[in-house]
Amino acid sequence: MPKFLVQASYTPEGTKGLLEEGASARRAAVEQVVADLGGELEAMYFAFGEDDLVCIIDFPDAVSMAAVSLRVKASGALHTRATPLLTLEETDRAIRRQVSFRAPGT
Repeated sequence: MPKFLVQASYTPEGTKGLLEEGASARRAAVEQVVADLGGELEAMYFAFGEDDLVCIIDFPDAVSMAAVSLRVKASGALHTRATPLLTLEETDRAIRRQVSFRAPGT
């Protein structure tokens, strides 16, 4: 199952909601959304700095990740970015794949 790193920062309104609900309630909400789309929340951490939240999520496909991302962004409560993660084996397969590429100007 494809794995994604999700990094998020709360807007002021999202932070107010977090303060009202608590971190455990937010984890339960994330787990429910992910499970509803056939995925699994592998890890969820709150942080401070540029990101307020970091998650590793398994989804059946990129479309599921995109669906969640669009809904979350539309809420206005979070700014998010999702990065697809590759296993070492997938990276090795990518390395072995033949690609015909010519750099500009060469």
